Amino acid sequence: MGDIFYILRYTIPSIVVFLTAWFILKEFFQQENKRRHSELMSDRMKVSLPLRLQAYERLVLFLERISPNNLIVRVYKPGLTAGELQKQLIKSIRDEYTHNLSQQLYISPQAWELINRSYEECIGQINSLASDLKEDASATELSQRILETDLENSPTRKALDYLKSEARRSF
Repeated sequence: MGDIFYILRYTIPSIVVFLTAWFILKEFFQQENKRRHSELMSDRMKVSLPLRLQAYERLVLFLERISPNNLIVRVYKPGLTAGELQKQLIKSIRDEYTHNLSQQLYISPQAWELINRSYEECIGQINSLASDLKEDASATELSQRILETDLENSPTRKALDYLKSEARRSF
């Protein structure tokens, strides 16, 4: 019986010291992992934040460039027929779109969906307005019709407003 007390006299303090050290080390390693994770996230943000911001900037520019007013000013040339202007407007929109396809990596799926919808609706709007004209209509007639459309409810305006609000929330 004395041997058991003798063994317990040294074993219990050893177990207490071991458990204390184990809990302290466990807590230390958890804190160290959190710190490393925080540093890693900070490093990622240093790289990804400028890329995301650039994506928002490029997509805002894309939406501005395909908006009816800006598109007509850039593409219109005197002497074109409505059909020729229609083809050039659609080509310009498609070129802008393909140039900015990779930016979808840096924005939300909802924002990208609005940009896609805007792209498709702009082309559809131009085709619809052009189809209402006579075959021999001038580019001036088509451009006037496009410019007379309701700009407040344009697909580019909706997408632009959403993109700006998302960018403000993200940064």
